[in-house]
Amino acid sequence: MSRFLFGSVGLLGLATLVPVLAQDYFPPPDTEGGWRTLKGAAQIRKTAGMDLVQLDRAFEYASRSSRHGGLLVTRHGYLVYEKYYGKGNREALPAMASVGKAYTSIACGIMLQEKHDLIPDGLETKVFTQKYLPEAFPLTDPRKADIKLGHLLTMASGMHGEGSNPGFVNFEPIVKLEPIPRSAQPLSQDQGALQAPLWCAPGDGYSYTSQSPHVASIVLRRLVGMEMQQYIDEKLAKPMGWGPWGYALHRGENTLAHTPGGADTAIRSTDVLRFVYMILHKGRWGKQQLVPANYIEMAGKPSPYQKHAPFSLMFEVNADGHLAGAPRDAFFKSGGGGYGVVVVPSLDLVIYKMAGADQQYNPALTRIPQNYKYDGSRDNWKPAARSQFSDGPIGTDDGLRRTIEMVVAAVVP
Repeated sequence: MSRFLFGSVGLLGLATLVPVLAQDYFPPPDTEGGWRTLKGAAQIRKTAGMDLVQLDRAFEYASRSSRHGGLLVTRHGYLVYEKYYGKGNREALPAMASVGKAYTSIACGIMLQEKHDLIPDGLETKVFTQKYLPEAFPLTDPRKADIKLGHLLTMASGMHGEGSNPGFVNFEPIVKLEPIPRSAQPLSQDQGALQAPLWCAPGDGYSYTSQSPHVASIVLRRLVGMEMQQYIDEKLAKPMGWGPWGYALHRGENTLAHTPGGADTAIRSTDVLRFVYMILHKGRWGKQQLVPANYIEMAGKPSPYQKHAPFSLMFEVNADGHLAGAPRDAFFKSGGGGYGVVVVPSLDLVIYKMAGADQQYNPALTRIPQNYKYDGSRDNWKPAARSQFSDGPIGTDDGLRRTIEMVVAAVVP
């Protein structure tokens, strides 16, 4: 579930701290040396402009928000900070929950340019048609005929939020949505998304649902002629030199028929950093423009498709300053279990908050062997209280937002 904190004051003056971006540095694969790094607090402060003590405080806080995880920070092209706890490890491939939605969005951005002739209206395309989604017919709601690709990628399709996620209108959660009853005859992965009920007309509200980006992934699959995982591997993973990666497709005896558009990428931590570093560089990796720059720019700004929440192309955007402890150009995507990927262009900064519970680290989910050992240090971990004034545990989104603020606070003038 995605929730928003609405404040009124952003970080003033941080934009004045921006140095020249590390435009010409892109890290080689880890097998060929990987990210450049800095040693010691003095070098980190001088070259990356960050305070190591403050970064350690951010890590300590992050470690109280989930059983397993880590914190990785890149600034000015340097891997400034990399530290793990529990099953967190550079070689781990945990299911990253809704962070996977960000990968769906970026894959769609590539598709819109590559297959422009097949989808010339881009995000304006109404996709519930015989051309794009023939398997959706007959439509379960005539209003679905007005759903545009831009609606799907901004949670503005009108599809019922998953669980008890409320419906937001004009930035207020004013519609209580009850969980959808389970069907007597379970639907297939695709049909479950295509037949999701609407709680409002397209564009008239915000409710967080994994069905919406999955429908977008069905459109992508049809137009590119391959599974989205294969497409991402071809367009992003191979050019950037990722190591082993995949999706958490296997649930006991059940295996998902298709790449899930709404969740569960499983990618090595330093390769997740490559992904957000590519976004920081507006889709460029070395001499290759992997993702259209204009799509990246749209992803980091308020969207004309979503006027009811600070959400744009599967990223939460901070243009309104609701996350007061971060610059207004920051944008990020959270994931269940405490995960988060963060881009802060004005600070030349990217963050990966690795997190997760035991089950998210089960290699059976991906069937990719794990080549590191866990020491059992977090077996008896208990969730920390949100604060001295609250007995409730640190929430998924709250934990990410506070970690962002603490990492930003580590930037020194």
